[in-house]
Amino acid sequence: MAELNTVARPYTKAAFEFSLGKGNLDQWSTMLSTAAVVASDSEMVSVLGNPALTSEQKAGVMISVCEEYLDESGKNFIALLAENQRLGLLPKISAQFEQLKANQQKSVDVDVTTAYELDEQQQQKLTQALSAKLGRDVKLTSSVDQSILGGVVVRSDDLVIDGSVRARLAKLAEALNS
Repeated sequence: MAELNTVARPYTKAAFEFSLGKGNLDQWSTMLSTAAVVASDSEMVSVLGNPALTSEQKAGVMISVCEEYLDESGKNFIALLAENQRLGLLPKISAQFEQLKANQQKSVDVDVTTAYELDEQQQQKLTQALSAKLGRDVKLTSSVDQSILGGVVVRSDDLVIDGSVRARLAKLAEALNS
């Protein structure tokens, strides 16, 4: 897994720097996410893995399926990936691109799990508090899981803040048992 991320990184960086220079991050984001979904499809995986097809043929198949979402530079990028036998990396490239884009735009997606539904005012307060703590614009997605009993669990990339009653009870039980 880490090796695939490492191999994908130079392609991601090149695509990101190119799109940043052209001022079309959103367009490239759409192109890459579409191509990633197509490349992940089980039928497409078998086509791309077919040793009887040349890299040009594989690129042609990908481009024909994604054509309405690709501009000329996107088609060239797909052709380059095919030439280097890297079309299977498109999901990793897309995910890394989204992270770079979020860092560039100083935004972060945050998933919040609560025991009960948050009203609009509570969501706004939580968004403001997280924005201040993280120093970024926060896009909040909330879900309900009554098993946490109360409190909140905040997840964003590699950050997890578990302020749930369930976690506090587990810590208390651990302290009592040690």
